[in-house]
Amino acid sequence: MLDIQQLETWLWDAACAIRGPVDAPKFKDYILPLIFLKRLSDVYDDEIARLAEEFGSPKIAEKLAAEQRNLVRFYIPKEARWEAIRQRTTGLGQYLTDVVRAVARENPRLQGVIDTVDFNATAAGQRILDDPPLANLIEVLSRHRLGLRDVEPDILGRAYEYLLRKFAEGQGQSAGEFYTPREVAILMARLLEPGPGMEVYDPCCGSGGLLIKCHLRLLETHGQRQNGQVRLPAHLAPLRVYGQEINPATFAIARMNAFIHDMEAEILPGDTMRRPAFTDPSGRLRRFDLVVANPMWNQDFSQDIYENDLYERFRFGAPPSSSADWGWLQHMLASLKDGGRMAVVLDTGAVSRGSGNQGSNRERDIRRAFVEADLVEAVLLLPENLFYNTTAPGIILVINRAKRRRGEILLINASKLFAKGRPKNCLTDEHIQTVADLYHDWQAAEVGAQSPAPLLSAIITKEEAARNDYNLSPSRYVATNDREEVLPLEEAMVLLREAEEERAEADRALREVLAQLGLGGWRDGA
Repeated sequence: MLDIQQLETWLWDAACAIRGPVDAPKFKDYILPLIFLKRLSDVYDDEIARLAEEFGSPKIAEKLAAEQRNLVRFYIPKEARWEAIRQRTTGLGQYLTDVVRAVARENPRLQGVIDTVDFNATAAGQRILDDPPLANLIEVLSRHRLGLRDVEPDILGRAYEYLLRKFAEGQGQSAGEFYTPREVAILMARLLEPGPGMEVYDPCCGSGGLLIKCHLRLLETHGQRQNGQVRLPAHLAPLRVYGQEINPATFAIARMNAFIHDMEAEILPGDTMRRPAFTDPSGRLRRFDLVVANPMWNQDFSQDIYENDLYERFRFGAPPSSSADWGWLQHMLASLKDGGRMAVVLDTGAVSRGSGNQGSNRERDIRRAFVEADLVEAVLLLPENLFYNTTAPGIILVINRAKRRRGEILLINASKLFAKGRPKNCLTDEHIQTVADLYHDWQAAEVGAQSPAPLLSAIITKEEAARNDYNLSPSRYVATNDREEVLPLEEAMVLLREAEEERAEADRALREVLAQLGLGGWRDGA
């Protein structure tokens, strides 16, 4: 299994193979389709090997796959398989362009997804990427096998995030893309425990990694091995997943990922907050059993999104322009069925900002409404330095329309549960199991067996949350040590923007009063 360092070295070498002819922000446009093509080819080879074992020979397996497409996940024509591509010595750019179009023809779900790239494209009459560097890129990508057992399920999302961060972010191209670490996604799936036939929704699905982990969790808990593959028994309905993604390139990757994993998936493009794609015939938001998401933290959204909403999403109030966290949460809540649950990754400040302030605070007031409506089931504080784009820890907020323990909130401080790594820390399987058990068993627990041991979790009531002005930060109730907490930079910036907004609003109100008094020409110091 490719680890992070191996993956990054591999992708760096791939970028170096085409450095010069292609601008850095465009590296991903050439590298990712070829990684996907190789992934398809390697997975298809695995399918043929499985059939060969079952029916006696690769030749028979090839014939059966061509004639009976239902025997394989998808069909890859011979000219599109990786070894055929590696052997091509002339006209490589046109050959690759023809190959991806052939794959899309054979697999209609990939039309408009894989066949949009032109490897033979020109600019000012010259090839953008000539055959020699393209051949070098293919050789670099040939170093690692990308079958289902060789790499993590969201290898495409991981590759996209690295290329974006390394080559596009510094040039304003990243648009805030944010990749959810594999182990955090696994933990979220473990918290939700999707069941057969459920519908799962991610309104900002990125490359689809969170939906994939829910799909794989269902197979892990309910699947049976059939013909060398883990499948659901015939009497169980598959998970149906739905996602919307604003970034066209990431949307295409999500579609690719759903295809690779043979998921019952509907992934649509577009801006969820302004134009949600999933609605019922009456025009109201469609509702789902589960929601899983990692929206970009502390997005700047204009107030007109909340004030002119047609879907009755923001009943608990409009969040400040400085942070859309509680706007996203209200959209997701409106997308939940009665009895539905959701797990959402957010900045730590989402559960504490505004608490302790005098007077009104939009985020605190919306948070209070969620608590008083008894929707907040659990808050989980993650360790620092898990995420690529930030060293900030983040939290997982669990919302449940039908809580198991009414009037209670479970707070888990997992900030010390990590394995030190380079360049990033990670959660081990043991850490994931520990946290999942705490949530499902509804436990207030200690770390280790030594006494006095630091607490790991606590259970508070709605009344206790109210006494703490609706601060739901686990570190407030579950202290792992006596070290004074330092405010993360991201949270400090949000607080600063919020303070500036409040000052501007107060200035406007003052000007209106002065105008009514006939003092419209008043200025500071006048």
